[in-house]
Amino acid sequence: MNTTKSESLFAEAQLHIPGGVNSPVRACKSVGCDPRFIQRAAGSKIYDVDGNEYIDFVCSWGPMILGHNYPAIMEAIKEAMEDGTSFGAPCAREVELAKLVTEALPSVDMVRFVSSGTEATMSAVRLARGYTNRKVIIKFDGCYHGHADSFLVKAGSGVITLGIPGSPGVPDDIVKNTVSIPYNNEEILEKTLRDDSLDIACVIVEPVAGNMGVVPPASGFLQKLRDLTSELGIVLIFDEVITGFRVSYGGAQQKFGINPDLTCLGKIIGGGLPVGAYGGKKEIMSMISPEGPVYQAGTLSGNPLAMAAGSATLKALKEPGFYEKLDKKAADFAASLESLAAKYLDEATLNRQGSVMTAFFGKGPITDFESAMNADADKYGQFYRDMLNQGIYLAPSQFEGMFISAAHSEDDLARALEMTEWSFKKLQN
Repeated sequence: MNTTKSESLFAEAQLHIPGGVNSPVRACKSVGCDPRFIQRAAGSKIYDVDGNEYIDFVCSWGPMILGHNYPAIMEAIKEAMEDGTSFGAPCAREVELAKLVTEALPSVDMVRFVSSGTEATMSAVRLARGYTNRKVIIKFDGCYHGHADSFLVKAGSGVITLGIPGSPGVPDDIVKNTVSIPYNNEEILEKTLRDDSLDIACVIVEPVAGNMGVVPPASGFLQKLRDLTSELGIVLIFDEVITGFRVSYGGAQQKFGINPDLTCLGKIIGGGLPVGAYGGKKEIMSMISPEGPVYQAGTLSGNPLAMAAGSATLKALKEPGFYEKLDKKAADFAASLESLAAKYLDEATLNRQGSVMTAFFGKGPITDFESAMNADADKYGQFYRDMLNQGIYLAPSQFEGMFISAAHSEDDLARALEMTEWSFKKLQN
């Protein structure tokens, strides 16, 4: 596979962009290779600057659930673009998308659009603090909520991948108000939330962890979390940047029947364009300026292109049977992966929630950050390189998800399984 142009671009990028990338995991350091520079995408495929074709299982980290360049989304973007790309003022398209979001999520009475998932989570936490007049945030080890200062304590995703505990530049005075506890551990959860010495404003959680690899909630864990936060007057925030409109139309909260106080969204509600949102109970959302005293603003919030793409996406996802078909496709693919792993590998575990999954090169069960860290990242790196060079594009980290889209065909999945078997044979102990 010729990668001359990608290599040249990466060398040039490193002269002008820190590490040559605009998001750390893209540098592919943990998987032992250099990144491929992508030129275009269509359906289930992406194409690099050298003309190489890949079956894409990253899907822009989730939002391309319908596949790349989905016609209705592209048409909506083109129509909106003809009216202008940014107004810095209210537009009708943001009202349309807001109605779609509030109709889809019963826990969301009102929603505020922002420009990224990080912006959504940091704004939701500020709102929770303003609403409760308390300081402390509870998060879970290995859950990633963006790169805001308060969240870089035992965070997942890129922080794990790069092997760093947090980040320089984050003052102790800020992180002292963040407490991180084990995911899926009800005993420690209850002990922490009932600690009178803590001034707890909110608990923020990925209802299905997706940034230490895919780790579903243990039976009863989310209900316990909801019961405790309700009893103690603590705001419960679901970070559904990955799971929102991905594991079901109503997100993880619909799938598990748990209504949080606030929900954070991103990625998918912009059809792949930069977008985020946070929403929840009217009583809490009314605290946001200009209606209330909690300040948050953004020139590109409610950007007309992102709003148009998001509305087109959500309308397409409402098609009857869409999630059932996608879930069956993912379930069948996951079962085949598990069979191959059992045949060729001594230790491997596959975790799946809907159309998102992670193949851990490690002994299961994998239920939290500690067990996820036992996975063999070096072995995953070898698997990644094998698959990449055979035209299968996976996440460049053991601790991310693999996304199935509606555009993945039977031939795409069969090819991925064929190459997986070839790689697993090489990896046999």
